[in-house]
Amino acid sequence: MDNLYYVLGAGVLAMLYAFWKTNWINGQDEGTDRMKQIGASIADGAMAFLKAEYRVLAIFVVIVACLLAFAANSNGDSWLVSISFLVGALASGLAGFLGMRVATKANNRTTNAAQSSLAKALNVAFTGGSVMGLSVVGLGVLGVTGLYVIYNYFELFSNSQKLIQAITGFSLGASSIALFARVGGGIYTKAADVGADLVGKVEAGIPEDHPLNPATIADNVGDNVGDVAGMGADLFESYVGAIIGSMVLGWAIFGELAYVTLPLYIAGAGIIVSIIGTFMVSAKEGSSPQKALNIGEFGSSGIMVIVMYFLITNTVETNAMGIFYATLIGLAAGLGIGLITEHYTGTGTKPVKSVVDQSITGSATNIIAGLGVGMQSTFIPVLIIAVAIVFAHQNAGLYGIAMAALGMLANTGIQLAVDAYGPISDNAGGIAEMAGLPPEVRERTDKLDAVGNTTAAIGKGFAIGSAALTTLALFAAFSEIIKSKLGESPFLINISEPIVMAALFVGAMLPFLFSSLAMGAVGRAAMAMIEEVRRQFREIPELKAALEVLGKGDESSWSDEDKSIYEAGLTKADHGRCIEISTQSAIKEMLLPGLLAVVTPILIGLLGNLVNMGPQALGGLLAGVTVSGVSMAIFQSNAGGAWDNAKKMIEEGTEINGESYGKGSDVHKAAVVGDTVGDPFKDTSGPSLNILIKLMSVVSLVVAPFLF
Repeated sequence: MDNLYYVLGAGVLAMLYAFWKTNWINGQDEGTDRMKQIGASIADGAMAFLKAEYRVLAIFVVIVACLLAFAANSNGDSWLVSISFLVGALASGLAGFLGMRVATKANNRTTNAAQSSLAKALNVAFTGGSVMGLSVVGLGVLGVTGLYVIYNYFELFSNSQKLIQAITGFSLGASSIALFARVGGGIYTKAADVGADLVGKVEAGIPEDHPLNPATIADNVGDNVGDVAGMGADLFESYVGAIIGSMVLGWAIFGELAYVTLPLYIAGAGIIVSIIGTFMVSAKEGSSPQKALNIGEFGSSGIMVIVMYFLITNTVETNAMGIFYATLIGLAAGLGIGLITEHYTGTGTKPVKSVVDQSITGSATNIIAGLGVGMQSTFIPVLIIAVAIVFAHQNAGLYGIAMAALGMLANTGIQLAVDAYGPISDNAGGIAEMAGLPPEVRERTDKLDAVGNTTAAIGKGFAIGSAALTTLALFAAFSEIIKSKLGESPFLINISEPIVMAALFVGAMLPFLFSSLAMGAVGRAAMAMIEEVRRQFREIPELKAALEVLGKGDESSWSDEDKSIYEAGLTKADHGRCIEISTQSAIKEMLLPGLLAVVTPILIGLLGNLVNMGPQALGGLLAGVTVSGVSMAIFQSNAGGAWDNAKKMIEEGTEINGESYGKGSDVHKAAVVGDTVGDPFKDTSGPSLNILIKLMSVVSLVVAPFLF
């Protein structure tokens, strides 16, 4: 137990690092008054959304905590599972809040740094991302380890199995908040993005993030609530799910505390390694930002391999090398999925170039090409996951699969830092455009943003890969709980049983239904946004006149009167109304997809009980949703990433059949339409699916003792 205080110390160190880097960000120059004003508008909009979202989620959290406490007492179990749930929900929400607060401070400071050099801008953006990364792992380690230490210290449980079962509530709390945050943030950001792109870029023909577009502030707010707060909550629940799944299996299979505490030691060590990795990210002017970020991510992975070897071999005795190999397999699988994701979504790669080439014949062929790239991109990652499962199990059984998932997420701190850097860079570009800074500033931020799209796609690849392994580990933990509850060993699921096959089909259908709900929500919210932007362009005279001046061409050809009309229009766009539309739509539309994930496992378990096969039916449901959900998540995330970077390649002047088209051309408009289709794929439904499959497994794990 004394060694766990070192793990708690690592969690405290992560939070101190986040505090230090936040202060460093605050000390950077914010730029001009116009930049400060834009940055403040984005920050205010982001915090307004988060407060509205958390008010709704607070009601949900309190209701579920009360139900958990009631069910536990009725079943003779400890009500402390509800306390664990509350702590998990609070920690997940706090991680999103801390990350988004620093991101909204780093965005305009990144823009200002980009006026000097690309290297300085990279440093500010990555530092902002590192606060998100270290806050997530710090809170995760402090939450899980803190609960374990407190429950042990006060001897609140008669045995270790009940203690660990109570801690699973922490994972349920984290997963619940993560799903709502991901879905709600995704609906918000894509409603604003689609409205801004279709009306601004396609219909009005104005540049992205132009200050005349009423949806630009809402669009930039969306980058924060979706890709920072939502993504942070996403990886937070992946991280704690992998830790807790390993702890449950460690006790169920080995019955020794060494196998329970090993995941905590690895998580604590991963924090130290991630901090080291952040210092490895640096770039000189003219060097590649992607290379700089890769050095930090892959360098920290190499260090983590050495650390895990010494931790595992010095902590456990039985099959130590097998467990190490399983963990190594997980880490290698994560890197492999990341590299494959980069290939299918990165700027300049063959798959993305194929989308660029097919944009020349219009929106339809662009969309067909993007769908094809997304579907093809599932092939190798699924094979990697399958191989990882087989070899991890061969080396260390079910515990090996859980440790493979943990190995994939061991250096989550640096992974998330690289991931969160993307939306900060995207915001920086928007601020540069709205503040009217020189073109070279936007060029620098666009370079950072293009790399950010790839890093975000790689991060989603890690999240999806870990989701598959973590879900399998949680499923194995669920099986162990059922065995101990019913006294059945082994617990088998026979797919020839009609009830199991029926549940399997229902599970395979759920990712499609969930995606439909998420995509439909984005569509409805985007329609409201499009109508609002069109209304403002039509009904605000100063805005309409400024658009007419902008349509005359280069500013050098404008008369003094034209310039005066244009300046008058810059302050007339009603950004607040667009922010309000996105906020209201996201809060309203996030509830049904979230409740679907929570209610369905309980319902299937109860229906299965009617024929005395509740556990088997629930097992079939989990198998179906996992297999279907993983492939759907990879397809949607990678298709969206390919469409996005195809658009950016066209904007940068990439040649198609020897000719360069650029912004405003018909080819560019076709790419914008494709990117608009891909946006809810990669930022709403796709990344939410990996939370869906884990949340359903966690719900099953937590409620199994009450249902069966």
